[in-house]
Amino acid sequence: MNDILISVERLSQCLAEPGLLLLDASVELPAPAFDGDYRVASGLDAWRQGHIPGARHADLLHDLADPDAAFSFALPDSERLGAALGRLGVGEARRIVIYDRHDGFWAARLWWTLRSLGLSSQVLDGGLNAWRDAGRPLHSGDESVTRHGTPLKVRLQPGYWSNRAQVQAIVTGQAPGQLVCTLSAGLFDGSAVTRYARRGHIPGSLNQPSRGLLDASGCYLPPAELAVALASLLACDEPLVLYCGGGISAAAVVLGLTLLGRERVSLYDGSLQEWAARAELPMTTGAAPA
Repeated sequence: MNDILISVERLSQCLAEPGLLLLDASVELPAPAFDGDYRVASGLDAWRQGHIPGARHADLLHDLADPDAAFSFALPDSERLGAALGRLGVGEARRIVIYDRHDGFWAARLWWTLRSLGLSSQVLDGGLNAWRDAGRPLHSGDESVTRHGTPLKVRLQPGYWSNRAQVQAIVTGQAPGQLVCTLSAGLFDGSAVTRYARRGHIPGSLNQPSRGLLDASGCYLPPAELAVALASLLACDEPLVLYCGGGISAAAVVLGLTLLGRERVSLYDGSLQEWAARAELPMTTGAAPA
């Protein structure tokens, strides 16, 4: 499965490798108890309690986000992004491996961010859970929590991200594209409690739940099974624009599509956190057409 994913066994062999940069991209986002119940916190405290030896905490909520945006995890400008990546040591790294302690969605988001800057990285298949289940060691405390690195000169490449105006153009038929919501079926059809301002999905969207790409252990499905799970998207001739609630779980589906060689895929950064909060933008409920 090319070199995007790295196994626990392979990573354990690389821990002493010169130039390895290991990043824990975890964020805490608990399930909502009622509509609009949006609670999010940095994963720094959990990282302090236990992380893979040598891992640094990559803060997607603050350091690697635009503090002035109306939604969480928004891509910052190139200067802020380059400074944050420099502090993490990205400029000196020969190999970058990213993981998180949940479903791998946060790791996929950081992987896609780096990829959109022309920077290569790998995602630990199965994340911290797979590492722990294999009996591998964990460290705790403030190991490498802060660094003063040289800011990177970075520039986002076109085609990786979509904004609200581009999504609106697809909805109104003014631009080609197929919207894909990667939230669960219940969130897509509006039957489940949502942490966002309104239930449902953007009109015209397909539904491709991100967790359907993972096996029972939290690892990505083998290529043949992944191709079956993503068959409708792989067969689509239009550019794919994926979204979820905050542009996080959609990154896991983007990763799955990339593993299978699908191009013309972008991620709607604001996702439903931005879209649902604007009453003038259309949303609908119900299942996607068969």
